[in-house]
Amino acid sequence: MTMSGAPRRTTTHQRQVRAVRLGPRSLAALGLVSVIGVAGFGWPLLADPASQAGTHAQDAPWLFAGLLVLLVAVVAATISESGLGPKAVAMLGVLAATGAALRPIGAGTAGIEPMFFLMVLSGRVLGPGFGFVLGSVTMFSSALLTGGVGPWMPFQMLAMGWFTMGAGLLPGPDRLRGRAELTLLAAYGFLAAFAYGTVMNLEGWPFMNALASNVAFDPHAGVPANLARFLAYCVATSLGWDLGRAVVTVVLTLTLGAPLLRALRRATRRAAFETPVTFDPR
Repeated sequence: MTMSGAPRRTTTHQRQVRAVRLGPRSLAALGLVSVIGVAGFGWPLLADPASQAGTHAQDAPWLFAGLLVLLVAVVAATISESGLGPKAVAMLGVLAATGAALRPIGAGTAGIEPMFFLMVLSGRVLGPGFGFVLGSVTMFSSALLTGGVGPWMPFQMLAMGWFTMGAGLLPGPDRLRGRAELTLLAAYGFLAAFAYGTVMNLEGWPFMNALASNVAFDPHAGVPANLARFLAYCVATSLGWDLGRAVVTVVLTLTLGAPLLRALRRATRRAAFETPVTFDPR
């Protein structure tokens, strides 16, 4: 019972809680790593065929070290700037560990990769900032777990960060619920699964020139010719895996999405991330 005139302690829980806010340093770090990531992924199509960049395809793996450092900087800046409490960091660790444990289940066989649907739902509930950090950390953890450490790892971390962040940028985070929300997330997961596979193809495609085929990267060809080669390369090498990944993501989102979304939102409310405490006079 509260006495008349005494201040009443109230807490405001937002329906959509973003565990990681993108402040100025976080935005700057994310923007820098994204620009470098786009250049790292797309240099075969962006470089002038007559330039030295187009003739030194074997120099691209040196981007590995710089990109990995920048990804770590994004994670560190986001966590420090947002002032995450121990509960938020614990949730980040639990979700990253869960996603890392899901990845070896299919090991990419025929596109059976259940971790993608978890990333979509987590990014939706916890926002784009948390999404980028979660996607990058999950891919890093799964690489250590499966032994998939190599020059491709920072590219996977960046692509998964974008993938999860995109779910947090979808419209209607506070209003859209039920079947409409699941349909939106399933559609995003379907398209983003293909986008992830296509982006990752750019990482390895320039180094397939030893095959001397009509789908290999040609450093002496122009952008239209190489773009046609790249599309043919995607169809020939990864379309089946990307389709499998997309279908699995849609099926899991529609069947398991509702209870998992409720669980994530309930856990977020109980963790009370960034919950402001106010005292209202009475």
